[in-house]
Parts: sequence; C-alpha cells; structure tokens
Amino acid sequence: MSSARIRDTISECISQAQSGSDEAMERALQRLASITRVSPLNRSLLAQADGAIPAFLRLTKSNSPVLQALSLSILFNLSLNPDLKRPLADLETMHHLNSIILSPGSPESSRLAASLICSLAMLDKNKAKFGVAGTIQALIKAISGPPKAASHHLLSSLAELVQFHGNCTLAFRSGAVPMLLGLLGSTEGEDLAGTSLAILSLLARFDEGLNALIRTDKIVTSMMDVLKGRCMLSKEGAAEILLRLFDERSARAREKASFLMRKLMEAESYADGNELLLQR
Repeated sequence: MSSARIRDTISECISQAQSGSDEAMERALQRLASITRVSPLNRSLLAQADGAIPAFLRLTKSNSPVLQALSLSILFNLSLNPDLKRPLADLETMHHLNSIILSPGSPESSRLAASLICSLAMLDKNKAKFGVAGTIQALIKAISGPPKAASHHLLSSLAELVQFHGNCTLAFRSGAVPMLLGLLGSTEGEDLAGTSLAILSLLARFDEGLNALIRTDKIVTSMMDVLKGRCMLSKEGAAEILLRLFDERSARAREKASFLMRKLMEAESYADGNELLLQR
C-alpha cells in the first residue's frame, strides 16, 4: 500500500474513531492497531496526522474497556518508534497510566498500560519523568495487591525504571524490597520470582537497597534456597545479591560464590541424570 493510500486510511479511521458509533469506532481503532503493529513507517504517518495522538489519549479514558484497550494498543505501537517515546511521555499521560494500572477494571488495559510505561521508560530521559509522576509508587502498590494477569508486565516496568538511581530511592521508600521478597514464593510462576530477584539485584547496587537487604531476616538463607531451585534467572539474581551482601569488592567472596554456583549446578545435573535413568 502506498504512503498516500495509508495516509487516507489513517485520516478516515481517525475521523471514525472520534465521531462514529461504538462499533464504527472499534473497527477504526482495530484497523489503526493493525497497520501500526509491525510498520515503523505507518507509526510515523499516524503520529504525524493532525490530532491523532490527543484523540487516542482521550479514548484511553473511555468507559468502554474495548475502546480503552485498543487506544492503549495503538499508543504502545507508536511508542516502539524511538523518536516517538519522548513526545508520548508527558506528565498528564503518565498520571493517567498510573490510574489505569491501579484500577480494578480491565486486566487487558492494565497489561497494555504497563507495557506502554515499560516502552516509554526505555528512553533514559523518560525514567526521571516517571519518577516525578509517581509511577514507581503506583507500580509497587499495584504489584502488592491481589495477583493479577498484568503482574509480570508491571514488574518489567519497575525493572526498567529502577535502572535510574533516583527511582531506586523512590522504590526503597515505597516498600519495594519487602514486596519483591514476598514474590519469591509466588505460585504465579518462576518468571515473577526471577524478575523480582533481578530488580532486587539492581536495587542492591546502592547503599539504601543493600542495607535494606542486610536488615532482612534470613536473607542469606532465602537466597540459598533460590540457588537450589531450577530457574536460571532466579539463580543469577540470587547469586548477584549474595555477592553484594558478602562484599562486592572481595575477589575471594566472588570465588566462593562462583564455586557454590558450580556445585549447585553439578548437583542439579546429577539429579536430572538420575531421574532420566529411573525413567528408562
């Protein structure tokens, strides 16, 4: 399809998305979500269309879960273009995304809002803005609540944001450490525990995070239990935390941790081999 034809399609869909019936609006948004899913050029053309981005932002406040989710999906697609991350990340939008992830409404909208936060936060200049907007506190509050389908997406957003030191401080003060430690025994899957440990290892780079871990009861035992598990992401996070707890500057401590990791992996391989023999 030529650029001129795509522009005409975009213009027609934007018009329908703002003034049509709910069914027409849904069809228009579905079309825009489809043409921006894989094409950077189509995303740029849509972003350049007069009034397009403000229209989608308004529709994310729709009472219709379907229209809200489709609008968020389009904004997420647009955010995949590096040059669009900055203009999409204004404080009003950030505050609205916070309200969506804290809302008990549509799980799909919460997942998409978290994904949009994560995508926008990949631009370093946006990380501090999310901190100012209160997104760290909102993510921690959302993750701390009852288990939800968007939990992994929320954790991924937090992991991206705490790569900025200022956001780490906000995370410490908002109770991130006990919340993340509480996810280690999650029944929702090993990926939650693995991502939680990855975030904890990021927080442990700074004195506040390291001191919070040191003050945690039985933290070494907890990390040792993780090392005995099967999730490699979790093991890597636990090993990194143990290194920092013992003394990240000590070469001897690193050698001991590496030795321990090798022994645990050898024991796991031995156990797996025995299991295979028993199955024959």
